[in-house]
Amino acid sequence: MAHEVIAYKTALASIQTDERYSEVMATGATSAGMYAPHVSDEQEPHEEDEYYVVLNGSGFFVADEDRLPFGPGDLIFVSAGTEHHFEDFTPDFAVWAIFCPPTGNSGDHS
Repeated sequence: MAHEVIAYKTALASIQTDERYSEVMATGATSAGMYAPHVSDEQEPHEEDEYYVVLNGSGFFVADEDRLPFGPGDLIFVSAGTEHHFEDFTPDFAVWAIFCPPTGNSGDHS
């Protein structure tokens, strides 16, 4: 894959009714997908660094001891292994989730 464009609406439509995440692009050790939890966010820490780009909705991002407000257009970074989740988010909440190797590593991710 040299170049690819994935439309937000196409990615959002790829999430099945009972799912929260759909990977839409991967190259090497980096992947991207649409993340849109339905009612609650009960994710586990990841082995990769992660970036979230907020597309729709607002709420609070919780990582370690911080609880930070977020809204459309915000960029959120989470280091590999960090406990984190979203809370009190609006029903239209959706983000691009971009996974990449932890800083200084180039290994595969799962």
